Amino acid sequence: MKQSVLTRYRALAYVTGVLLILLTLGMVAKYVLEIDGAAGFTTAVGIAHGWLYVVYLALAFDLGTKAKWPLPKLAWVLLAGTIPTAVFFVERKVSREVAPLVAAAEPVAA
Repeated sequence: MKQSVLTRYRALAYVTGVLLILLTLGMVAKYVLEIDGAAGFTTAVGIAHGWLYVVYLALAFDLGTKAKWPLPKLAWVLLAGTIPTAVFFVERKVSREVAPLVAAAEPVAA
């Protein structure tokens, strides 16, 4: 497994997580605090999160298949992008688990 697979997953995990937090805060501003202008913000962030979540799914699935995760673990990693802040904890755990696999797959310099 290459380092680039893990790096792409980590980058999209952080982006997806930040956008989901912003979306959650926008929804609170729109529906609970009834702030004018929150609707446009929520729409823009929601669209960005939605499309980038699809990319996150593809990259997480790629990482999971290369790491040979069981289906329940793969499902949890895929769903982490839908729970605010969960993706940060899952990403940290996945990175610590996959890093030795990446290091073992790197060619040894002669």
